[in-house]
Amino acid sequence: MRIPLLLAALAFAPPAAAHDFWVQPQAYRVAPGAETPLTLQVGHGPMRQRSQIPSRRIMRFVAVGPDGRTADLRAGLRLGEGARDRALRFDRPGTQVVALETDSAAQSHLPALRFNGYLAAEGLTPAIALRARTGRTGAEGSEAYGRVSKAIVQVGPGGGGQGQVTRPVGLTLEIVPEVSPYALPRPANLPVRVIYRGRPLAGALIKLTDLAHDEAPVETHLTDTSGRAQFAMPKTGTWLLNVIWTRPLEGAETDFETTFSSLSFGLAVGGR
Repeated sequence: MRIPLLLAALAFAPPAAAHDFWVQPQAYRVAPGAETPLTLQVGHGPMRQRSQIPSRRIMRFVAVGPDGRTADLRAGLRLGEGARDRALRFDRPGTQVVALETDSAAQSHLPALRFNGYLAAEGLTPAIALRARTGRTGAEGSEAYGRVSKAIVQVGPGGGGQGQVTRPVGLTLEIVPEVSPYALPRPANLPVRVIYRGRPLAGALIKLTDLAHDEAPVETHLTDTSGRAQFAMPKTGTWLLNVIWTRPLEGAETDFETTFSSLSFGLAVGGR
């Protein structure tokens, strides 16, 4: 079932926290041994830009290869320097999952109208229900937030070595394809799971956005009771799946802790 976005509510979203964040390789298909630039991106449409996140907030930045081995990518980060934040280079053919996770040290404090609109637009029902139950719908809202992101990069020809794409890599909030988008025929459907703190997440709003025309998502769904959703498989182009979830905090500076999660991939013309 497609869920219409509450576009009017987006006008009340926080200027930074509600914007999607993702790892953007210049190319999602590369030859073994070839380099491709990578940047960290935030926002959509006219608000899209290079992320200004400081390197101290990046807790994990890795590539998981076809053999399941993990390579640490943090040492090569040069955030905000030149035209790229890092270069990616993989010598062995196969599919690589690049994963990044920040801390949750950022905070957002918003008046009630803006906070409520943001919660509605992003489908953050736990926060909406708690604020209603405790009589705080009319109060300022606050959250601490962090970001996690994955990108799927195909090195050399497609084919085997796709298992790491369909397994969680241990992010706080994670979109996990049940079939690699690079292994699917087209047209087809792309089934995904959303995992939050190690468990399937039901009732989360997950969106699919064409990064070449990224003003608004092209398809949205709520995850079912097993944390699953299914999207029409795009034919070509670069694509972003994203989801947001939150949990209440007690005795903290903010009311909630929120995680923004994304998964990007790119599809070649006439091929996988």
